[in-house]
Amino acid sequence: MGSKDYDSSKKPSHQQAAMKSKIKILLMLVLTNALSIFFFSGAKSAFSMKFWRYKPSIHVWDSEKLMFELNLTRSKLSDNQLELSALHNQLATATSLLETLLADTKRLAGEQKSDDGWAWEPSEELKLAKGPHKLPLGYTRNLGSDELFPTLGQACHKFQDEVERFLNYPVGGECPSDEIFAQRLMLKGCEPLPRRRCKPRIPEGYMDPHPYPQSLWSIPPDSSITWDAYKCKNYTCLVDRGNHKGSDDCKDCFNLYGREKARWMHDSYDLQYSIDAVLSMKPEGTIRIGLDIGGGSATFAARMSERNITIVTSSMNFNGPFNNFIASRGLIPLHISVAHRLPFFDNTLDIIHSMHVLSNWIPDMMLEFTLYDIYRVLRPGGLFWLDHFFCIGTQLNSTYVPIFDHIGFKRLRWNANRKLDRGIAKNEWYLSALLEKPTS
Repeated sequence: MGSKDYDSSKKPSHQQAAMKSKIKILLMLVLTNALSIFFFSGAKSAFSMKFWRYKPSIHVWDSEKLMFELNLTRSKLSDNQLELSALHNQLATATSLLETLLADTKRLAGEQKSDDGWAWEPSEELKLAKGPHKLPLGYTRNLGSDELFPTLGQACHKFQDEVERFLNYPVGGECPSDEIFAQRLMLKGCEPLPRRRCKPRIPEGYMDPHPYPQSLWSIPPDSSITWDAYKCKNYTCLVDRGNHKGSDDCKDCFNLYGREKARWMHDSYDLQYSIDAVLSMKPEGTIRIGLDIGGGSATFAARMSERNITIVTSSMNFNGPFNNFIASRGLIPLHISVAHRLPFFDNTLDIIHSMHVLSNWIPDMMLEFTLYDIYRVLRPGGLFWLDHFFCIGTQLNSTYVPIFDHIGFKRLRWNANRKLDRGIAKNEWYLSALLEKPTS
C-alpha cells in the first residue's frame, strides 16, 4: 500500500494527543509526590525508629553485656545499610521511570508537530509526495539547489488527515473513486493536490470521442467517463436536468441545443455582448489564444474555436463531469479553482473571459488579487471580458469600481443594469465590461 502505515482510526487527533500528554504529566506528579512522602515521612521515620529503638545501653561494669549490645548494634546497622541500598535502587528505578516519561512526552510532542509543519509525523507516502528529493546530478544553477520540491497547496498542512486519506492507495494500482473528496480538499486551499502513484479507473466499454469539429456540438457517449461521483448516471439525465427544479451549478449547460446554442451570438448593446462584436474591437487575427474562467461546459471556447481561436476553459466538477465533457468536445479543460494563480506566464494571453464566476461572493481582497493576476497574464492590448458580474447596487460604486480603476484597465465597453428576476427591492445589479490592458 502506498500509505500502509496510515490508519485514520489509529491516528492521534490533536485532542487525543493532548490528553495523553496531560495524563503522563499527571502520573509524573503523582509519582514524584509519592516518592517525596516515602522519603521524607515513612522511610525516614522507619529508619530513625529502627536505629534508636536499638540504641545501645552501655554499662561499663558489664563487659559481657557491652559486647552483646555492640554486636546487636552492628547487626542492625548492617540491616539498615541493606535497607538503604534497597531504597537507593528504588530511587534509581523511579528516576529512570521519570526520564522515560519525559522522553515519551517529548516524543508525543514531536508526533503532534513535525519539523516541517505537519500536525504529526507524515505517512511514508506523504513524505514521498511532498519531498524534497535530491537531484541525481546534484546542484543546478537553474534551481539554485540540489533538491526538487513537489508543489503542494499551502493549506494542505491544515488538513493532514484528509491529505493522508487522499494518499492512501495501492501503489501502482487503481486510484480510489474519490473525485468529490479530492475536489473539496482543493477548494479548502490544498491546491494543487499532491501527486499520486495510482491509476484512475478506465470507464467500462470506453469509446473514442466524436471527431472534430462534429464533437463541438455532440453529446459524448456515456461510456466516456465513470459516473460514481454524480447524481446523474448518464448524459441523458444531465441534458434533461435543466427542465427540473434544482440548484445544480450550470444545470442546463449540458443541453447543447438549448440556451447554450445561442450564447454570445447576439449583441444587446447592454449587458449581453456578442463574440463578433468583441473581436471587432481588435485587428483581425490578433485575438488567437485565451482563457475562460469558470467556463461551465465550454460553449464560449467552442464558439471561439469556430473562429480559429484557442481558449482554455477552467471549470470545477460541481455535480457534473464538466472537465470530461469539455475534453470530449475537443476543447481544453483546466481543473483549477478561482483561488488558484493563473498557470500562464506574464503578458501572454490575448483575451480572458469570465461569466458569473467573478462576483461579490469572492472576498474583496481575493478578488483584487485575481484581477491583478488577470492583468498580469494578458499581453499589452489584451482584452478582459467581464460578463455579468453580480453585486448589490451599493457595492458597485463604493467597492468594485474603485478596484477596477485602481488596477488600470482601459474601458472599451461598460454596462451596468439591474437584475430583476427576484424583484427590484433586492437592489441586485449586473455589470458587463470589456476592458483593455494598456500598451504602455
